[in-house]
Amino acid sequence: MTFTAGADDIDELGHVNNAVWVRWMERIAVAHWECDAAPALRDRYIWVVTRHEIDYRGNVTLGETVSAETFIPEGPTGARFDRCTTFRNAQGRVLVDARTTWALINRASGRLARVTAEIAAPFLA
Repeated sequence: MTFTAGADDIDELGHVNNAVWVRWMERIAVAHWECDAAPALRDRYIWVVTRHEIDYRGNVTLGETVSAETFIPEGPTGARFDRCTTFRNAQGRVLVDARTTWALINRASGRLARVTAEIAAPFLA
């Protein structure tokens, strides 16, 4: 996905605010889930963030665009799945690297649910 820094994304230092990077991480993660998960699984489950680890190596200013890539580096652990996201500028330089831990929640019960092989398979291919 690509993201372009708008006026509301810019902080008082003149670049994209840290909270915006987190919002963009969530957007690409949700898009990945919605694209690759079976409809029945999307209806049954939802993901919540339990941890972010973010390395900021650069920034962008108003009007600049970044490309984002996301992937699942390894299989799940119980209800949790780690997802990595990398943001690059137009020259391909890494600006932000992140690893986010997501937990799977059963929508009906509101409780943690184990990430089964069926759920994980499309994301590990």
